[in-house]
Amino acid sequence: MRWAGQGVGVDDGALPGLQRIGLVRSVRTPQFEGMTFHEVLCKSALNKVPNAWMLPFQYTVNAYRGCSHACRYCFARPTHEYLDFDNGTDFDSQVVVKTNVVDVLRRELRRPSWTRETVALGTNTDPYQRAEGRYVLMPGILAALRDSGTPFSILTKGTLLRRDLPIIAEAAERVRVSVAVSLAVGDPELHRAVEPGTPSPQARLALIAAIRDAGLDCHVMVAPVLPRLTDSVEHLDGLLGEIAAAGAGSATVFGLHLRGSTRGWFMSWLARDHPELVGEYRALYRRGAYLPADYREMLRARAAPLLRKHGLTGERRRLEPVAPVPVAAGPVQPTLF
Repeated sequence: MRWAGQGVGVDDGALPGLQRIGLVRSVRTPQFEGMTFHEVLCKSALNKVPNAWMLPFQYTVNAYRGCSHACRYCFARPTHEYLDFDNGTDFDSQVVVKTNVVDVLRRELRRPSWTRETVALGTNTDPYQRAEGRYVLMPGILAALRDSGTPFSILTKGTLLRRDLPIIAEAAERVRVSVAVSLAVGDPELHRAVEPGTPSPQARLALIAAIRDAGLDCHVMVAPVLPRLTDSVEHLDGLLGEIAAAGAGSATVFGLHLRGSTRGWFMSWLARDHPELVGEYRALYRRGAYLPADYREMLRARAAPLLRKHGLTGERRRLEPVAPVPVAAGPVQPTLF
């Protein structure tokens, strides 16, 4: 039988790191060639953010670990090493799926101690990557947050967000909602090289327009800007112009950082595709993961007039929440761990 080798009790050769997080089974399907989904049962859904005072949110929810977007620069790559995967090809193709995340999240949001802090979606790996097309976890996550009166934000490169615009717009009538699209590479050829698994720039511009058509404000993260590849005035001006024309209300521009083992993965790509830039990148990042202060100031000074030119400096519209929706009393539904 086709599914006989994918039961809970079958030795599928999964790496031992997965056993630590409740592996149920590993699945490969023809519709997702080259990818393996490792289905796990999580014990918690809400993640408390360390040093949250530095951020506009204190909690995150991540339904997936690993990401088929395969962005060369993704800062989340080192997190796969905890599972005994590598941070390169494994991160792109071995995706962990928290199949019970909706049930666990609803249980956590019912706790009397939950104070309805803002929850961020898309801070680690993209919630609208290809796996979401198979597992359809986001509608349940969004509904759980809405029903509990919890404000939330979404950051994505995935055009699958279009599917959930009705529930996001409905939630925005009851809680604060922030929707942001990541789009930093306007050149189609460079996009295919550095973000090979993501929707095209044009597809994401259409997503921005769809978000605005749904009555929601859309912020755009023009990040990360790649030194000598996407930081020219011409590239930024053209991209910001397209972003504004699509209907975005505001944008943020900041440069690439190369944290931990992501640095080696990105630099190996750079050496292969742009060897002439390797020495310059080594000089820029010789002191650590972040660009030097003089480069950051140069980029800020370059981007500021362009953001003003295209009307992308405004504050994102923040919708005031109504009173939290009361949760009906009664027994909590059984939850798998």
